[in-house]
Amino acid sequence: MENAVKSFKDLLAWQKAMELTNAVYDITDKYPGKEVYTITSQMRRSAISVPSNIAEGQQRQHSKEFVQFLNIARGSLAELETQMLIAYGRKYHSDTEHTSCDQLMTEIGRMLNGLIRSISNKQNATIN
Repeated sequence: MENAVKSFKDLLAWQKAMELTNAVYDITDKYPGKEVYTITSQMRRSAISVPSNIAEGQQRQHSKEFVQFLNIARGSLAELETQMLIAYGRKYHSDTEHTSCDQLMTEIGRMLNGLIRSISNKQNATIN
């Protein structure tokens, strides 16, 4: 697979996912102690999964594998969005924090969709 980027760190989707992960850590630091092994832990794992899967996929040898890992990252993003809504419903974080993360998740989701579409189009062009 020929990559236009030298490293996963060059991908804007990865950079934004890292920003989201840090925001999730900052937000969950304020959650009640009783949630440390439940929603806090789950949200952090979901958040970490997004940039991790982007990175792992970019390092794979074939674009089909990269797309597979981008889809996993997209799934983790959906998990995180659900968990954020649950925590927000429990009033564990503020409107401002929720809106900020929601906007970031939407942006990352669009980037992942664009990457998947772009890689898939290149695959199809190679096949035809």
